[in-house]
Amino acid sequence: MYAFNYQRPDSVAAAGSALGGSDDGKFLAGGMTLLPTMKQRLASPSDLIDLSGIGDLVGIDDNGDGVVIRAMTTHAAVASSSLVQAKIPALAALAEGIGDPAVRNRGTIGGSVANNDPAADYPAACLGLGATIVTNQREISADDFFTGLFETALGEDELITAIRFPSATKAAYQKFDNPASRYAIVGVFVAQTAGGARVAVTGASQDGVFRAGEMEQALSGNWSSDAVANIAVPADGLNADIHASAAYRAHLVTTMAKRAVAAAG
Repeated sequence: MYAFNYQRPDSVAAAGSALGGSDDGKFLAGGMTLLPTMKQRLASPSDLIDLSGIGDLVGIDDNGDGVVIRAMTTHAAVASSSLVQAKIPALAALAEGIGDPAVRNRGTIGGSVANNDPAADYPAACLGLGATIVTNQREISADDFFTGLFETALGEDELITAIRFPSATKAAYQKFDNPASRYAIVGVFVAQTAGGARVAVTGASQDGVFRAGEMEQALSGNWSSDAVANIAVPADGLNADIHASAAYRAHLVTTMAKRAVAAAG
């Protein structure tokens, strides 16, 4: 790990100023990805701007038709929140399935969404529920936020402050996970919303999280696992590695979608 300057601002404005005043600064949330990358000397930011001292970035609020989860809220806090469990139980269950207790008590929702790992769980929840990502500069719909592998619509000086999740009539998340990391080899989040069915897939595509349009159309007319049972996602463009081939991931998308619809009821 190379030398760096450590800063711990106490406000969003101060964090922005710290980033602007650095040569190549990086925001530090839970550090679940950034710190290992630095230890492997694959990244060498000039400054680490630790967001853990900003109290306004922690907490979960009821906004009437859903919940607002602030960016530095940990996975464990989301999983154990009685508000999330009541409003969007599928989201609480998803958070409970992230990593292990050490990861859940350190990792944050904002850090996960900003990193947009292609096998992460929260991007599927954001896209599946039609969430809105709130930053220090604007609001971005989930459909416009995730732009590719580890890529998002965030600007260089933009910071996620909260994520607004609307409630759904029905929702569930099912994943086939790596037994060591618990990252999703394939994960599918389904939701029955006021605007129709939404199906988001993580872990499968080379371009990161995506919506399965054909499955959404089928579920909008018939909410049942049978409706998606014969819908196949093409293997072209899907990930292939030591854990699963592209063809196997394509098969898993359909299987996890069926399980998620059944779990949603």
